[in-house]
Amino acid sequence: MTYTNLDDVPEKSPFPGWRGKFIRSAGMTFVYWDVPAGTVLPEHSHPHEQVAHTFEGEFEIVVDGVAQVLRPGSVSVIPPNAVHSGRALTDCRILDVFCPVREDYIQFEE
Repeated sequence: MTYTNLDDVPEKSPFPGWRGKFIRSAGMTFVYWDVPAGTVLPEHSHPHEQVAHTFEGEFEIVVDGVAQVLRPGSVSVIPPNAVHSGRALTDCRILDVFCPVREDYIQFEE
């Protein structure tokens, strides 16, 4: 078992407006995002299953052409290879979990 306190994890900004704390387990990547209002998530896809849990704010997400607004307590499951995009309607705090590990995010870990 490992233990990490999020206060000790440095924040990284891999994309304009997106500030995240990156943690990896043996099979998953976790990113705790702080996203300012108006920040855009450009349309993209990846081979990872993604689960997005909104803790604060409102985030409009579009998955395979279907839009919905995520609010505190909302959880969105995005299948592998699904085309998705979005934008922060307000300041947001979101946890993204990816399976398997996002190799492209390892560079943002401690």
